[in-house]
Amino acid sequence: MALRKFIIEREIPKIGTADREQLRGAAAKSNGVLRELGTDIQWLESYVTDDKIFCVYLATDERMIRKHAEMSGFPATKINEVRKIIDPTTEKAE
Repeated sequence: MALRKFIIEREIPKIGTADREQLRGAAAKSNGVLRELGTDIQWLESYVTDDKIFCVYLATDERMIRKHAEMSGFPATKINEVRKIIDPTTEKAE
């Protein structure tokens, strides 16, 4: 089954004040769960703000995102599937 792109909003109070070691630990925990889940889910990157993390994942479906959240203990406050991608070059695309 093809992987689809998702944006996950995780509400985590004061996450923006986490130090490098705390973020490294969170990444290790997430990666461990991803290894358990196999090839139906991949983490691409995350953006940390004051009280939220916005994660970009590839997954077969929303169920896999929810399973990762449950197993890792990281909340999946909102899950949105990406339908289209635009960037500055979209204006010139044919």
